Amino acid sequence: MRCLAVLTVRNEGAFLLEWLAHHRACGFTDFLVFSNDCQDGTDLMLDRLDAMGVLRHVRNDGPYEQGGIQFTAYKQADSMEIVQRADWIVTLDVDEFVNIHTGDHTLSALFAALPEASAITLTWRLFGCGGVARYSDAPVTETFRRAAPVAMYWPWRAAMFKTLYRNDGTYRKLGVHRPRDADPARLEHARWFDGEGRELDEKFRTTRIFSNYGRSNYALVQLNHYPLGAMESYVVKADRGRAVHSEHMLGVDYWVERNFNQDEDTSISALAPRMQRELAALKGDADLAHLHEAAVAWRHNRFEALMAKEPYRALFGRLLMTPPTRALPLNEAQFLVGHANRARKTEP
Repeated sequence: MRCLAVLTVRNEGAFLLEWLAHHRACGFTDFLVFSNDCQDGTDLMLDRLDAMGVLRHVRNDGPYEQGGIQFTAYKQADSMEIVQRADWIVTLDVDEFVNIHTGDHTLSALFAALPEASAITLTWRLFGCGGVARYSDAPVTETFRRAAPVAMYWPWRAAMFKTLYRNDGTYRKLGVHRPRDADPARLEHARWFDGEGRELDEKFRTTRIFSNYGRSNYALVQLNHYPLGAMESYVVKADRGRAVHSEHMLGVDYWVERNFNQDEDTSISALAPRMQRELAALKGDADLAHLHEAAVAWRHNRFEALMAKEPYRALFGRLLMTPPTRALPLNEAQFLVGHANRARKTEP
């Protein structure tokens, strides 16, 4: 069975090998990675990994079509052989880690638990910065272990998902959160399940990009999402801009909606021994090890350069002063939830 993860990256070489090692340990067999406009050597790392046969690398340096970097990459991917031959596909970002809770914590165990699934929603669990200010070259999955509560009422973005789906022709195009361009003749037979193992209604087949919130969605699988990292890393991420809208600088608003630290979640450690073996094997290649160290140095140097610019120095100061985000209990979130629910009813 071919299980494909599609990734887009820019200046994230310091995190690439851990992400790749984890998902190899998780059971993904194929990786299609698009790089764009890299200064830290991420593209050179991907060239080396491509030459080693670990993944397929495509440079996506522009120009970009309407919709931005990711949409341009996915449009290229739709016709590529590596996509067409895949049995299962998911599009991910480098700060997202598939975390399976059933069986041996691999994709095979997840598919065995949901044998009738055409698609499985991998709902985000947001991991906050945990008060870590300085960036260090350590695994993300070991550094950040404080997360949002299992049941979240607000913001609705905390319940967004990525979709792991069968590549059986029901959907003909990749999408950021869900597959697109459904074949009407096949759509009625599609069966979507959430990370709790519940079958989902037909609206998920075509439009939904977030799970029903205020309840657990993680019994079988969750998507560990580390959108912030250390405060220093967040400043560098702010310089890069959003993944979809790269011209928009990130600010404290983005931080506050994601810096949840109420619960400790170490469940991803179940895969750590296998991940570490994969990581050691990758770093055993001298070229990759050198490029990884260069990407780490670039990240440190880039942060220092940004501290000479007032917008970024001010952002770092605000992060240092901002306390962890408080998850809203239902009685305080009812007004917001009510408006969100009304908005959901008017979705096209």
